[in-house]
Amino acid sequence: MPRTAPAATLESAGIFHRNYVLVTLGACALVFLAAFESLAVTTIMPVVSRELDGAALYALAFAGPLATGVIGMVAAGSWSDRRGPVGPLYASVAMFVLGLLVAGTAETMPALVAGRLVQGLGGGAMTVALYVVIARVYPAVLHPKIFAAFSAAWVIPSLVGPFAAGVVAQLLSWHWVFLGVVGLVVPALLMIVPALRGLHGTPDGGNGASGKSAGGNGDGGTRDNGNGADGASDERNTAAPGDMSTPAPRKTSAAGRLVWAALAALAVLGLNLSARLPVAGGLVAVAAVVVALLAVRPLVPRGTLTARRGLPSVILTRGLAAAAFFGAEVYLPYLLVERYSFSPTFAGLALTGGAVAWAAGSAVQGRLGPRLDHRRAVRTGAALVLAAVVLVLVTTLLSWPAAVAIAAWVLAGAGMGLMYARLSVMTLALSTRDNEGFNSSAMSISDSLGGALSLATTGIIFAAFATAAASFAGVFALTVLIGVAAVAVAPRVAGRR
Repeated sequence: MPRTAPAATLESAGIFHRNYVLVTLGACALVFLAAFESLAVTTIMPVVSRELDGAALYALAFAGPLATGVIGMVAAGSWSDRRGPVGPLYASVAMFVLGLLVAGTAETMPALVAGRLVQGLGGGAMTVALYVVIARVYPAVLHPKIFAAFSAAWVIPSLVGPFAAGVVAQLLSWHWVFLGVVGLVVPALLMIVPALRGLHGTPDGGNGASGKSAGGNGDGGTRDNGNGADGASDERNTAAPGDMSTPAPRKTSAAGRLVWAALAALAVLGLNLSARLPVAGGLVAVAAVVVALLAVRPLVPRGTLTARRGLPSVILTRGLAAAAFFGAEVYLPYLLVERYSFSPTFAGLALTGGAVAWAAGSAVQGRLGPRLDHRRAVRTGAALVLAAVVLVLVTTLLSWPAAVAIAAWVLAGAGMGLMYARLSVMTLALSTRDNEGFNSSAMSISDSLGGALSLATTGIIFAAFATAAASFAGVFALTVLIGVAAVAVAPRVAGRR
């Protein structure tokens, strides 16, 4: 894909410039379909479980794809760094489609779960491959806008996906919720194909000049300092102003990272299952968390778990934000139904408000572009999420009106929209062409594991209390603590001024 237009022209034309319109539509369509499938399954799974007598595997049908997705992320990241994103994108889409076909034609619950596992593997890999495609195809000046478009592609299914899936399952069959997506994935991929030409790796296993030859330090810390044809080098160089020291990459082979990813996935599954163990469930939960943290270390930049300035803190902030937001979001409708006697439909509107605010916040940061400093966007977003979770906790403790919690969640969505896209932009800006895949994989893994560990832990806390009031308070108190950690780490995404 040519990138010869001046940066000012590209910024004004945006992601629908004639050079990018097809890849924009195709990439957003793939994100939309992955999001739709994720949300649609939530709607139809009770029907599937009843028809296939699969209550025993109900939880695994949700937790399994999250776990295999981590493995897919690592595989796609390593492959992209060695050979470029073309092969990983084709393979991930093929795995995603295969999983849909297996699940859509399943006649037993184990077969459906197998399809979901394959689908998760493909979906996780597809996310990372698309991020690397964005890094290679779009100039940095357009990254905030394309990630804002990705946010919108996730939000729209949250508005229409569950209802559409219910209609399809009622009028046709739940099978078509899986099979119907297959016919849409291929056209979406075909729109991206022209932009993939030439995006191949270098003979030495990298994908372009190394960090040192490109003006970086070879450790994944900075983008090139050259004045490429995209005219976006200035934004890349200001992604992390100040004194920035970025850690050297871990010396772990691609095969070794896959082993660690599998171990992390198993730990997440173990944590989800620990609540069902009548004996030693607590010990299993603690052990699972420890194993997950140990296993994730080789999968993220050095210094991530200690919040080292720069890219490590970008990755960690992403995981903490996901843990705080999604850990609380799952229980907000439950709170509205149990405490305030909302119907499920009206309780779900709270999540809809948050989703719309997420899209709006993402659109705002995309429109502001370089006028909104990355660090300020991340700090503001983290503060909004923390304030929202605190309001929900106080509403729970003091029995404030439900409107306070609902309004708070609109605030949380706006915060996530403001910071999430910028964290993605910073991850690419702080990567070299040799490690865009690894760093994109690390960001996705932090996102996924942060949410998964939070959901599993809040589930354990909720079940540990005797009363519903104490259970809700315990859950929201945990997410407040995680939110405080996100606010504390957020300023470290960039160097000291």
